[in-house]
Amino acid sequence: MKEPAVSADPTQVLAFETDCHIFSGCGFPGPGLHSFLFEPIFGDANSNVYFNKTMLLALLGTVIIVGFFWAAFRKPKVVPGKLQMVAEAGYDFVRRGIVYETLGKREGEKYVPLMVSIFFFVWMMNLWSIIPLAQFPVTSVIAYPAALALIVYVLWMSITFKRHGFVGGFKNLTGYDKSLGGVLPLIMVIEFFSNVLVRPFTHAVRLFANMFAGHTLLLLFTIASWYLLNGIGIAYAGVSFVMVIVMTVFELFIQAVQAYVFVLLACTFIQGAVAEHH
Repeated sequence: MKEPAVSADPTQVLAFETDCHIFSGCGFPGPGLHSFLFEPIFGDANSNVYFNKTMLLALLGTVIIVGFFWAAFRKPKVVPGKLQMVAEAGYDFVRRGIVYETLGKREGEKYVPLMVSIFFFVWMMNLWSIIPLAQFPVTSVIAYPAALALIVYVLWMSITFKRHGFVGGFKNLTGYDKSLGGVLPLIMVIEFFSNVLVRPFTHAVRLFANMFAGHTLLLLFTIASWYLLNGIGIAYAGVSFVMVIVMTVFELFIQAVQAYVFVLLACTFIQGAVAEHH
C-alpha cells in the first residue's frame, strides 16, 4: 500500500495529492484549518515581515475596486455609458438602499463614501472565493473583518462622544432611562457590555464565520468530487460535483448579503450614535 504524502499535520493528507482516490489506500483529505494557511510569497512567517496569498488578494481587490470606480467616473457624462451606469447603480444602491434608509438623507450623506467603500471592499474580498486561481475568500481570515469592524467601532464611538459629550455619550451607550427605576443599574450594565464589547465582536465574527463556513463547504465538496473518482465512487462524485455548483451559486448570494449586512450594521451603529438621548 502506498504511503500518502502529508501536510505539517501528519493526520492530514494534502488536498492537492492528485493520485489520492477512494479505494486507493489513502484517507479522505478533508479540509481543515490548514486550508486557510498559506506559505509566504516572500518574507519569513516567523518574523513580522512577510507577504502571502491572502494579502495579495486583498491588495488586488483594492486595486480592482479603485480602478473600476476611477474608470467609471473619471470623465462622467450626463448620459452615462455602460461602465458609469453600473458604477452609479452600485453607488446608488448603497446610498439609498442602506445609508439613507438607516440614517436619513440629511444625516447619512456624509457617511456615504465610507459605506460605499466598505461595501464594495467586503464584497470583492468575498468574491475571491469563487474566482478561478484565487479561490479563497479574504474575509475568512479573521484579521480582515476585525480591522473593518474596528474602523466602524472607532467612528461609532467618536461620533457618540462628539455629539453628546462624555456624560451624554455614556448615557447613550448604556441606555440610561431614569423611568426604569430599580432595574436601571442592571440595564445599564447589560447595555454597556452589549454596546462596547459584544457589538464590535459580533460585527466582525458574523462576516468571518459565514465566509469561513462557506469556503469550508466548497472545499469539502470539491475535494470529495475528485476523491470519489475511482471505481463505483464515480457515481457519487457526480452528486458531489452537482453540490459544488449549487454551493457556488449559493455562495454568490451569501457574499453579497454579507457585504450588505456588514454595512447595514455599521449604519445602525452610527444611527444609534447620532440619535438624541431622551
